[in-house]
Amino acid sequence: MPIGSLLKELSRHALGTYADVIYRNALLRPDEEAFVYGGTRITWREYNERVNRTIAALDSLGAAKGDVIGLLSWNCLESFDILGAAMKGGFIFSPYNPRLSASDLERLIDYSEATVVFVGPEPVPVLEEIRPRLSRVRHYVTLESPAPDMLSHSDLLAEHSPDEPACRVSEDDPVYLIYTSGTTGVPRGALYTHARAMHNIAARLAETPVEAGDKTVLTLQLFHVAGMEAAQCFLCAGATDVILKTFEPRTLLQTIQDERATDVQIVPTTLAAIFALPDFEQFDLSSLKRIVYAASPMPVALLQRGMDLWGPIFCQFYGQTESGPIITALSRDKHVAAFGTPEEQKILLSVGHPAPGVHVRIVTEDETDVGVGEVGEIIVQSAHVMAGYWRRPGETAAAIVDGWLHTRDMGHFDERGYVYISGRKGDTIITGGENVMPREVEEVLYQHPSVSEVVVLGVPDPYWVERVHALLVLKSGETVAPEEIIEFCRQRLSRYKAPKSVEFVDSLPKNASGKIDKLVLKKRYA
Repeated sequence: MPIGSLLKELSRHALGTYADVIYRNALLRPDEEAFVYGGTRITWREYNERVNRTIAALDSLGAAKGDVIGLLSWNCLESFDILGAAMKGGFIFSPYNPRLSASDLERLIDYSEATVVFVGPEPVPVLEEIRPRLSRVRHYVTLESPAPDMLSHSDLLAEHSPDEPACRVSEDDPVYLIYTSGTTGVPRGALYTHARAMHNIAARLAETPVEAGDKTVLTLQLFHVAGMEAAQCFLCAGATDVILKTFEPRTLLQTIQDERATDVQIVPTTLAAIFALPDFEQFDLSSLKRIVYAASPMPVALLQRGMDLWGPIFCQFYGQTESGPIITALSRDKHVAAFGTPEEQKILLSVGHPAPGVHVRIVTEDETDVGVGEVGEIIVQSAHVMAGYWRRPGETAAAIVDGWLHTRDMGHFDERGYVYISGRKGDTIITGGENVMPREVEEVLYQHPSVSEVVVLGVPDPYWVERVHALLVLKSGETVAPEEIIEFCRQRLSRYKAPKSVEFVDSLPKNASGKIDKLVLKKRYA
C-alpha cells in the first residue's frame, strides 16, 4: 500500500475508539500475533478480518447499532471476535457468567435486552432450559462447536465479507456492559462508552507500560472487569493475548514457560493455588516482566513469598466494576520496598496511590473528609467511572453523587497518601461493642505456617451479639488445633480482635473472578 494511502487509511475510524485501535493494529502490525488460543495463532490482519466478518453477520441478522449482543462462554478466540465486533460495529457487548444458575442467567439476559446471544459449548444445556422464556433474543449463535437449532459462528465467518464496515462509532457511543459480582445480592450492568473505557486503559498503561512484542497469559474471564481490562491493555498496545479457557495452575505455569510470556494478571487465590503445587518451582518463569494482582487484597505473606521467588515484578491495582476499574496502583518499583525496613514494608498492606487521572477521598457518612489513619468510605472521581447502571437511573444517582462514585469500600490513608482497604461497608464485625475489620485478622492468620486460605466474618452470638469467626483451609498434610490458631492471633492482635471460634473447611466458595465469595458465607452463617 502506498504511504499516502496508508496514512489516509489510518484515519478511517474516529479517534478515541476501539475501532481505530483494531484497524491501526491491522495496518501497522499486520503479521504480528494478536491472539493465541490452543494451537491457533491469529495475526492482527486476520483478527481485523474476523471482526469485520462478524459485524457483517450481525448486520445480516438484523442487529443494529446500539443493540446489545450477549456472550455466554468461557474465554475462547471467538469471544474476542464478538468483543471486537461490538467495538467496531457499534453494538454493546454484554458478557454473562456461565457459572450462573438458570434462573439468574434468565434474569440477567432479559435485563440486558440482548437481541443476539453467542454461546460456547459448555453453557448450551442451561441456555436451552431458559431459551423459551427469553422473548427478546432473536438469534442464538454457537462458538467452537455446533448445537441444534442454533446458527454457527464459524459458518457465519465463512459466509460474510472481511471488508471494513460502513458503520462509524464515536467515543461517546456505548461499547460494553460489565456486571457487578453481586456483593449486594443482585448483579447490575455498568455501562461504558469508548471514551470512558479508553481513559481507563490509558491510566493502566501509565502504571504498567506494555509494548508491542509483550505477551500476556489471560487467566481472567471477559465477564469480569479485571479480565476485560487486562485483555484491552494488550489490544491497545498491539501486543499479544494468550487465551486460556479457564484457570488451572499447572496449565498457567506451563503456558507462561512455553510462550515466554512477559505478563500475567492474577487474583490472590491464584497465587495460593500455584504454591499448593508440589513442583511449581520447576517451571521457568524468567520471561515475566510483571505479575499484576487485583480483584481482592493480597495477603502480605503470599506476596512476600512470591517476591522472594521471582523478584520485585509484582504490581497491584485496586478498583471495582463501576470505577473503570482502576482507582489506585502500587507499582512495581514500590514493591521493592519489600526488601527494605519493616517501616517501609508497611506499604505492601496498602493498595497504593491514586492512579493517574483519579481523585480519591475517604469520607464519613455525611461526606466529611477523614484525617490520616481514620476509617471512612472511599469515594472516587475520574473520566473512566461508568456512565451509569444499565436501565437503573435511581441506583446510578445513589452511587454517583456530585460526580463522586461511592464505592462502599471502607479504608484509610497514611501520611504519604497510600490508601489501605479495611473491607466492604457492612463487613465490619461489632463484637462486644468493639469494631473489628475482617481483613486485619485475615492478614494475621495468613502468617500462620499451616494456613492456605482464610475468611473472617461475624456470626451471631448470644453474649457478644457478633463473634469473630475464622474459616480456614489448611495446607496439604497440615493439622493444627483451633486453640493454637486463636492463641496465635491473640499474640499479634488486640484480644477482642482475635477469633473466638475457628472452623476448618476443605475449600472456600469463590466467584467467577476467583475471589472468595463472602456473600455466600454470610448467608450461610447468618
